[in-house]
Amino acid sequence: MTLQFPAPERAPAPTPEQTPTPAPAPPPASVEIGPTGRPMPVLPDPRPVTEHGGARVISMCNQKGGVGKTTTTINLGAALAEFGRKVLLVDFDPQGSLSVGLGLNPHEMESTVYNLLMDPEATLDEVVVPSGVPGMDLLPSNIDLSAAEVQLVHEVAREQTLQRVLAPAIERYDVILIDCQPSLGLLTVNALTASDGVIVPLECEYFALRGVALLKATIDKVKQRLNPGLEVDGVLGTMYDGRTLHGREVLERLVQAWGDKVFHTVIRRTVKFSDSTVAGEPITSYASGSSGAEAYRQLAKEVALRCLDV
Repeated sequence: MTLQFPAPERAPAPTPEQTPTPAPAPPPASVEIGPTGRPMPVLPDPRPVTEHGGARVISMCNQKGGVGKTTTTINLGAALAEFGRKVLLVDFDPQGSLSVGLGLNPHEMESTVYNLLMDPEATLDEVVVPSGVPGMDLLPSNIDLSAAEVQLVHEVAREQTLQRVLAPAIERYDVILIDCQPSLGLLTVNALTASDGVIVPLECEYFALRGVALLKATIDKVKQRLNPGLEVDGVLGTMYDGRTLHGREVLERLVQAWGDKVFHTVIRRTVKFSDSTVAGEPITSYASGSSGAEAYRQLAKEVALRCLDV
Protein backbone atom coordinates (compact mmCIF):
# COMPACT_ATOMS: atom_id res chain seq x y z
CA MET A 1 0.00 0.00 0.00
CA THR A 2 1.42 3.31 -1.10
CA LEU A 3 1.47 6.11 1.38
CA GLN A 4 0.35 9.50 0.07
CA PHE A 5 1.48 12.68 1.72
CA PRO A 6 -0.34 15.98 1.30
CA ALA A 7 1.44 18.52 -0.94
CA PRO A 8 3.19 21.30 1.02
CA GLU A 9 1.21 24.48 1.24
CA ARG A 10 2.59 27.36 -0.77
CA ALA A 11 2.70 30.78 0.76
CA PRO A 12 0.09 32.98 -0.85
CA ALA A 13 1.43 35.56 -3.30
CA PRO A 14 1.63 39.02 -1.72
CA THR A 15 -1.19 41.29 -2.62
CA PRO A 16 -0.38 44.79 -3.94
CA GLU A 17 -1.26 46.15 -0.53
CA GLN A 18 1.38 43.88 1.07
CA THR A 19 4.16 44.59 -1.44
CA PRO A 20 6.82 46.66 0.34
CA THR A 21 7.30 50.09 -1.19
CA PRO A 22 10.69 51.79 -1.40
CA ALA A 23 11.37 54.51 1.16
CA PRO A 24 10.44 57.95 -0.19
CA ALA A 25 13.30 60.19 -1.26
CA PRO A 26 14.08 62.92 1.26
CA PRO A 27 12.44 66.21 0.35
CA PRO A 28 14.71 68.87 -1.18
CA ALA A 29 16.21 71.32 1.25
CA SER A 30 13.67 74.03 1.88
CA VAL A 31 14.57 77.45 0.53
CA GLU A 32 14.06 80.23 3.05
CA ILE A 33 12.15 83.16 1.60
CA GLY A 34 13.27 86.44 3.12
CA PRO A 35 11.07 89.44 3.94
CA THR A 36 11.80 90.93 0.48
CA GLY A 37 10.04 87.95 -1.12
CA ARG A 38 13.27 86.56 -2.57
CA PRO A 39 15.24 83.46 -1.51
CA MET A 40 17.50 84.38 1.40
CA PRO A 41 21.13 83.66 0.47
CA VAL A 42 23.68 82.17 2.85
CA LEU A 43 26.22 84.95 3.26
CA PRO A 44 29.87 84.14 3.99
CA ASP A 45 31.88 86.08 6.54
CA PRO A 46 33.92 88.91 5.00
CA ARG A 47 37.41 87.84 4.03
CA PRO A 48 40.15 88.59 6.57
CA VAL A 49 42.13 91.79 6.00
CA THR A 50 45.88 91.82 6.62
CA GLU A 51 46.55 95.38 5.44
CA HIS A 52 44.33 98.42 5.84
CA GLY A 53 43.80 101.13 3.27
CA GLY A 54 42.14 101.83 -0.04
CA ALA A 55 38.88 102.72 1.69
CA ARG A 56 35.55 102.59 -0.07
CA VAL A 57 33.59 105.74 0.77
CA ILE A 58 29.86 105.12 1.23
CA SER A 59 27.23 107.78 1.90
CA MET A 60 24.05 107.03 3.87
CA CYS A 61 21.68 109.25 1.97
CA ASN A 62 17.97 110.02 2.00
CA GLN A 63 16.45 113.50 2.07
CA LYS A 64 13.64 112.26 4.32
CA GLY A 65 14.47 112.41 8.01
CA GLY A 66 13.93 109.64 10.52
CA VAL A 67 14.50 106.72 8.15
CA GLY A 68 17.47 105.17 9.98
CA LYS A 69 20.51 106.82 8.34
CA THR A 70 22.33 107.53 11.60
CA THR A 71 21.38 104.20 13.19
CA THR A 72 22.61 102.36 10.11
CA THR A 73 25.87 104.34 9.97
CA ILE A 74 26.70 103.53 13.60
CA ASN A 75 25.70 99.88 13.59
CA LEU A 76 26.93 98.94 10.12
CA GLY A 77 30.27 100.55 10.98
CA ALA A 78 30.48 98.66 14.27
CA ALA A 79 29.56 95.36 12.57
CA LEU A 80 32.23 95.87 9.90
CA ALA A 81 34.74 96.66 12.65
CA GLU A 82 33.81 93.35 14.32
CA PHE A 83 34.83 91.63 11.08
CA GLY A 84 38.27 93.26 11.22
CA ARG A 85 37.70 96.28 8.98
CA LYS A 86 39.09 99.66 9.98
CA VAL A 87 36.18 102.10 9.78
CA LEU A 88 35.85 105.89 9.83
CA LEU A 89 32.42 107.40 10.48
CA VAL A 90 31.86 110.94 9.19
CA ASP A 91 29.09 112.94 10.86
CA PHE A 92 28.02 115.26 8.03
CA ASP A 93 24.76 116.44 9.58
CA PRO A 94 24.66 119.74 11.52
CA GLN A 95 22.30 118.07 14.01
CA GLY A 96 25.26 115.94 15.13
CA SER A 97 23.11 112.87 15.79
CA LEU A 98 25.89 110.46 14.87
CA SER A 99 28.26 112.08 17.37
CA VAL A 100 25.60 112.11 20.10
CA GLY A 101 24.74 108.49 19.33
CA LEU A 102 28.32 107.55 20.14
CA GLY A 103 28.32 109.38 23.47
CA LEU A 104 29.85 112.74 22.53
CA ASN A 105 28.57 116.06 23.86
CA PRO A 106 28.21 118.45 20.88
CA HIS A 107 28.92 121.47 23.09
CA GLU A 108 32.27 120.14 24.30
CA MET A 109 33.91 119.43 20.94
CA GLU A 110 37.12 121.38 20.32
CA SER A 111 37.25 120.59 16.59
CA THR A 112 34.68 119.15 14.20
CA VAL A 113 34.36 118.40 10.51
CA TYR A 114 33.47 122.09 10.08
CA ASN A 115 37.03 123.07 11.04
CA LEU A 116 38.39 120.54 8.57
CA LEU A 117 36.27 121.99 5.77
CA MET A 118 36.85 125.69 6.44
CA ASP A 119 40.33 125.89 8.02
CA PRO A 120 43.20 125.08 5.61
CA GLU A 121 45.52 124.55 8.60
CA ALA A 122 43.32 121.89 10.26
CA THR A 123 44.43 118.28 9.83
CA LEU A 124 42.53 115.02 9.97
CA ASP A 125 44.47 113.84 13.04
CA GLU A 126 43.37 116.93 14.99
CA VAL A 127 39.68 116.27 14.40
CA VAL A 128 39.25 112.47 14.36
CA VAL A 129 38.30 110.97 17.74
CA PRO A 130 37.92 107.35 18.90
CA SER A 131 34.35 106.07 18.87
CA GLY A 132 34.71 103.67 21.79
CA VAL A 133 34.46 100.72 19.38
CA PRO A 134 37.78 98.99 18.56
CA GLY A 135 38.69 99.62 14.94
CA MET A 136 36.18 102.45 14.42
CA ASP A 137 36.92 106.20 14.53
CA LEU A 138 34.65 109.23 14.26
CA LEU A 139 34.85 112.59 12.51
CA PRO A 140 32.38 114.51 14.71
CA SER A 141 30.00 117.34 13.92
CA ASN A 142 27.76 119.88 15.61
CA ILE A 143 25.59 122.86 14.69
CA ASP A 144 28.66 124.77 13.39
CA LEU A 145 28.44 122.68 10.22
CA SER A 146 25.26 124.50 9.20
CA ALA A 147 27.38 127.62 8.55
CA ALA A 148 29.59 125.71 6.12
CA GLU A 149 26.75 125.34 3.60
CA VAL A 150 26.49 129.13 3.35
CA GLN A 151 30.24 129.77 3.37
CA LEU A 152 31.03 127.13 0.76
CA VAL A 153 28.74 128.79 -1.81
CA HIS A 154 31.47 131.27 -2.71
CA GLU A 155 34.31 128.71 -2.83
CA VAL A 156 35.87 127.44 -6.04
CA ALA A 157 35.08 123.74 -6.61
CA ARG A 158 32.80 123.85 -3.58
CA GLU A 159 31.32 120.41 -4.36
CA GLN A 160 34.75 118.75 -3.94
CA THR A 161 35.60 120.22 -0.52
CA LEU A 162 34.82 117.09 1.51
CA GLN A 163 36.58 114.91 -1.06
CA ARG A 164 39.78 116.93 -0.59
CA VAL A 165 39.78 116.78 3.20
CA LEU A 166 39.03 113.04 3.28
CA ALA A 167 41.85 112.19 0.85
CA PRO A 168 44.41 111.42 3.64
CA ALA A 169 41.95 108.99 5.27
CA ILE A 170 41.60 106.80 2.18
CA GLU A 171 44.88 104.98 2.80
CA ARG A 172 44.28 104.56 6.55
CA TYR A 173 40.85 102.94 6.55
CA ASP A 174 39.00 100.13 4.78
CA VAL A 175 35.56 101.77 4.88
CA ILE A 176 34.44 105.38 5.32
CA LEU A 177 30.73 105.84 6.09
CA ILE A 178 29.23 109.34 5.73
CA ASP A 179 26.02 110.13 7.61
CA CYS A 180 24.28 112.76 5.42
CA GLN A 181 21.80 115.36 6.54
CA PRO A 182 18.13 114.94 5.55
CA SER A 183 18.25 117.27 2.55
CA LEU A 184 19.64 117.42 -0.97
CA GLY A 185 21.65 120.61 -0.41
CA LEU A 186 25.31 121.43 -0.88
CA LEU A 187 26.51 119.29 2.03
CA THR A 188 24.79 116.21 0.61
CA VAL A 189 26.19 116.93 -2.86
CA ASN A 190 29.65 117.17 -1.24
CA ALA A 191 29.14 113.78 0.36
CA LEU A 192 27.99 112.19 -2.91
CA THR A 193 30.91 113.71 -4.79
CA ALA A 194 33.35 112.24 -2.25
CA SER A 195 31.72 108.78 -2.32
CA ASP A 196 32.23 105.60 -4.28
CA GLY A 197 28.78 104.31 -3.38
CA VAL A 198 25.46 105.22 -1.80
CA ILE A 199 23.31 103.20 0.59
CA VAL A 200 19.71 104.44 0.77
CA PRO A 201 18.02 103.57 4.09
CA LEU A 202 14.29 103.64 3.50
CA GLU A 203 11.59 103.34 6.13
CA CYS A 204 8.96 100.78 5.14
CA GLU A 205 6.22 103.42 5.01
CA TYR A 206 4.36 104.95 2.07
CA PHE A 207 5.64 108.51 2.56
CA ALA A 208 9.24 107.28 2.51
CA LEU A 209 8.70 105.85 -0.99
CA ARG A 210 7.54 109.15 -2.46
CA GLY A 211 10.86 110.97 -2.20
CA VAL A 212 13.05 108.22 -3.61
CA ALA A 213 12.59 109.35 -7.23
CA LEU A 214 13.92 112.82 -6.35
CA LEU A 215 16.89 111.29 -4.53
CA LYS A 216 17.67 109.07 -7.52
CA ALA A 217 17.57 112.12 -9.81
CA THR A 218 20.08 113.92 -7.57
CA ILE A 219 22.39 110.88 -7.52
CA ASP A 220 22.20 110.67 -11.33
CA LYS A 221 23.07 114.38 -11.70
CA VAL A 222 26.09 114.03 -9.39
CA LYS A 223 27.16 110.95 -11.34
CA GLN A 224 26.90 112.77 -14.67
CA ARG A 225 28.47 116.09 -13.67
CA LEU A 226 30.78 115.53 -10.69
CA ASN A 227 31.48 111.88 -9.88
CA PRO A 228 31.19 109.38 -12.78
CA GLY A 229 32.19 106.48 -10.50
CA LEU A 230 29.27 106.92 -8.10
CA GLU A 231 27.09 103.82 -7.71
CA VAL A 232 24.05 102.89 -5.65
CA ASP A 233 25.43 100.09 -3.48
CA GLY A 234 22.02 99.17 -2.15
CA VAL A 235 18.63 100.14 -0.76
CA LEU A 236 17.95 99.10 2.83
CA GLY A 237 14.48 98.59 4.22
CA THR A 238 14.34 99.86 7.82
CA MET A 239 11.75 100.01 10.62
CA TYR A 240 10.03 97.00 9.04
CA ASP A 241 7.08 95.37 10.76
CA GLY A 242 6.17 92.15 8.99
CA ARG A 243 2.92 91.88 10.97
CA THR A 244 1.36 94.71 8.98
CA LEU A 245 0.12 94.39 5.42
CA HIS A 246 1.29 97.95 4.76
CA GLY A 247 4.89 97.16 5.64
CA ARG A 248 4.90 94.08 3.42
CA GLU A 249 3.37 95.99 0.51
CA VAL A 250 5.91 98.82 0.75
CA LEU A 251 8.78 96.33 0.76
CA GLU A 252 7.26 94.56 -2.25
CA ARG A 253 7.03 97.84 -4.17
CA LEU A 254 10.58 98.66 -3.18
CA VAL A 255 11.81 95.42 -4.78
CA GLN A 256 9.71 96.12 -7.89
CA ALA A 257 11.29 99.56 -8.27
CA TRP A 258 14.93 98.79 -7.37
CA GLY A 259 15.25 95.07 -8.08
CA ASP A 260 18.46 93.46 -6.87
CA LYS A 261 19.67 96.78 -5.46
CA VAL A 262 17.45 96.09 -2.44
CA PHE A 263 19.42 94.33 0.28
CA HIS A 264 18.13 90.92 1.38
CA THR A 265 18.71 92.10 4.95
CA VAL A 266 15.83 94.11 6.41
CA ILE A 267 16.05 96.04 9.69
CA ARG A 268 13.01 95.41 11.86
CA ARG A 269 11.62 97.71 14.53
CA THR A 270 12.95 97.07 18.03
CA VAL A 271 13.20 99.21 21.15
CA LYS A 272 16.84 98.11 21.54
CA PHE A 273 17.89 100.70 18.94
CA SER A 274 16.53 103.54 21.06
CA ASP A 275 18.09 102.09 24.20
CA SER A 276 21.52 101.77 22.59
CA THR A 277 21.35 105.38 21.36
CA VAL A 278 20.67 106.59 24.91
CA ALA A 279 23.59 104.46 26.11
CA GLY A 280 25.84 106.06 23.46
CA GLU A 281 27.03 102.83 21.86
CA PRO A 282 26.19 100.57 18.92
CA ILE A 283 23.60 97.85 19.32
CA THR A 284 26.30 95.29 18.46
CA SER A 285 27.89 95.94 21.85
CA TYR A 286 24.92 97.18 23.87
CA ALA A 287 22.70 94.18 23.02
CA SER A 288 25.06 91.88 21.17
CA GLY A 289 22.67 88.94 20.98
CA SER A 290 19.59 90.90 19.93
CA SER A 291 17.85 90.53 16.59
CA GLY A 292 18.87 94.09 15.67
CA ALA A 293 22.55 93.35 16.23
CA GLU A 294 22.32 90.17 14.16
CA ALA A 295 20.56 92.08 11.37
CA TYR A 296 23.40 94.59 11.11
CA ARG A 297 25.99 91.80 11.14
CA GLN A 298 24.06 90.23 8.28
CA LEU A 299 24.02 93.58 6.49
CA ALA A 300 27.78 93.94 7.00
CA LYS A 301 28.29 90.55 5.30
CA GLU A 302 26.07 91.63 2.43
CA VAL A 303 27.83 94.98 1.99
CA ALA A 304 31.23 93.27 2.06
CA LEU A 305 30.10 90.73 -0.55
CA ARG A 306 28.66 93.42 -2.83
CA CYS A 307 31.29 96.12 -2.78
CA LEU A 308 34.24 95.48 -0.43
CA ASP A 309 35.46 91.95 -1.26
CA VAL A 310 35.20 92.32 -5.04
